[in-house]
Amino acid sequence: MITIKDFMETVNYKITEGSGYGWRCYGSNTHSLDSWDGDNDEGFSAGIIFDTKTQVVYEASVFDYKNGRAYRLLNPDFAQAYRDEAADRNIDTNEATDEIQYIDLENDSDFLKKARAIINYEPYDSRITIPLDLPDEELLKYMIMAHEQDMKFNDFVEMAIKSLIEDYNLENVI
Repeated sequence: MITIKDFMETVNYKITEGSGYGWRCYGSNTHSLDSWDGDNDEGFSAGIIFDTKTQVVYEASVFDYKNGRAYRLLNPDFAQAYRDEAADRNIDTNEATDEIQYIDLENDSDFLKKARAIINYEPYDSRITIPLDLPDEELLKYMIMAHEQDMKFNDFVEMAIKSLIEDYNLENVI
């Protein structure tokens, strides 16, 4: 999970507001910090929720108002507690705003790249990265398969994941 330092560097140390965090899912020592450029049409806002005693980061988010995207990084050790409390409060955990759904990211570097680009008003890759941990022998096998299809490995993996998603969706159609 990213650190408070990562967040502060990403927002160029510009904090516009902060407060105690009102939910109990992360414990009693939680605080949030936000950075907002003041422009809800073309700008950004970013936030972090962390423990003031342990410095553990529970979640981080960045909103790209220009492109209508909201990215979120949840600490996997506390994500279920967050979802449970949201359910108790009857809150949709996917809803960032009335018009925007969160895009949950699993990769710290992906979140930080997107956040830095959004905060610096730069173009960025809106695709998400997925951590892939394969044993060496499987990795080699898939690299050979990609080579045999004259594809880059990343393109091969992306194609495989899309195919799995399509198969899953077809199997679960009512």
